[in-house]
Amino acid sequence: MEQRANILIVDADQALGVALEQLLGSQGHLVQWCGTGQDALQRLANCTPDLMILDLQLPDLDGWHVYEQVGDLGDACPVVVATGRDLPEHAVTTLLNGPGDYLRKPAPVEDLATVAQRTLENSRLRKELACLRCQKGERFNQSAIIACSREMHQVLEMVQKVADSDASTVFIHGESGTGKELVARAIHYQSARADQPFMAINCAAVPSTLLESELLGHEKGAFTDAKNLKKGLFELADGGTVFLDEIGDMDPAMQAKLLRVLEERSFRRVGGTRDVCVDVRIVSATNRDLRKAMEDKSFRPDLYYRIGVIPIHLPPLRERRDDILPLAEFFIRQFNREFSKQVQGISRMAQKILLEYAWPGNIRELRNVIERAIILECEDQLLVENLPRELVSQSVEDNRGPLNFQLPPEGVDIEEVERELLRQALEMARGNQTQAAKLLHLGIDAFRYRMKKFGFL
Repeated sequence: MEQRANILIVDADQALGVALEQLLGSQGHLVQWCGTGQDALQRLANCTPDLMILDLQLPDLDGWHVYEQVGDLGDACPVVVATGRDLPEHAVTTLLNGPGDYLRKPAPVEDLATVAQRTLENSRLRKELACLRCQKGERFNQSAIIACSREMHQVLEMVQKVADSDASTVFIHGESGTGKELVARAIHYQSARADQPFMAINCAAVPSTLLESELLGHEKGAFTDAKNLKKGLFELADGGTVFLDEIGDMDPAMQAKLLRVLEERSFRRVGGTRDVCVDVRIVSATNRDLRKAMEDKSFRPDLYYRIGVIPIHLPPLRERRDDILPLAEFFIRQFNREFSKQVQGISRMAQKILLEYAWPGNIRELRNVIERAIILECEDQLLVENLPRELVSQSVEDNRGPLNFQLPPEGVDIEEVERELLRQALEMARGNQTQAAKLLHLGIDAFRYRMKKFGFL
């Protein structure tokens, strides 16, 4: 069903106004007609319509005066100018490039209704696009990056400085899964380029034979399958940002062409003869050691020094342990919404295991672990038994060795200590008695005897 809109018709021709009012009303819209400019201005002062259909030839005012009063509302009230008056070319261009439209009268009432409906739809799409851009900006701004560690606070300070600058190249280095694209987006959406496109490509995922066409585009007929002209990412992102992920895997021949784009700010499409000029910020990222790549001749030194003017290093998760639990809690909230769960926290033992794990896959691995745990979790806390076995096993291995326990002066209840060790072993083994017995270096019969003794059976 079409969305119902409030439409104001301003036209001295009463017969046309009433006919248009009836037609648009039959389509579900709320329509009002008035025949003078003063009446229109009075109605505008009381309520802003979703669309105005305006004839410039009014009996009391110049229609342009009414149009100018509405002009500041922009997309809030697009105007369809329908008039028999001859308009200068620049005025028609202004109308067609704005949120409204232009129609030459005389015109059938059905044509006016069609233009009105099209303008309403365009206005709706503009509003949705503006809303999506706003949501993206909020999603990828600095506050969306979890940073409790000193190391990440330093990264965010650099992100803000780069976003505020006119730097045309930025280089992000970090292990796989550390959030390089998230940082690249944060730079874009906090910069003056935020309203322009952000285009991303993984250089390792695109065959070298196709990467040039993806980045630079191609002309019609440039090669066998080039049936139409295609704009590349640099051209599509003009005014915005291009994110080149895994640039360390780029083919040397493409590296030379990228260097020319960086230095000349122009390029030629594949098969083209004309230079295309662009204004883009290029953010590159890799998990490879590019200095080593330069030594083995797989990466051009001149390109490295060109993209590396402003380097940002993202530390691995094992070097920013203060961020592990805040990130885990963030993912719990995210997957609670996605899977309609009510997990409110992480058990003390599960926290210990998360903090002690090395996280070779970094934030991406942590996210996957929490997603799995939330899917399996039926309690109000994330427990050890819902963590992958490799996390628990590493924690056990890391904690084996001589005990470093100091008996307090007031002494302890040894049976309470034994009970707690039994409970922890069962939790870490996810209730598997054989595995729990191994953790305590007990035979299964001795373990079960203690379980009965302390009421676990």
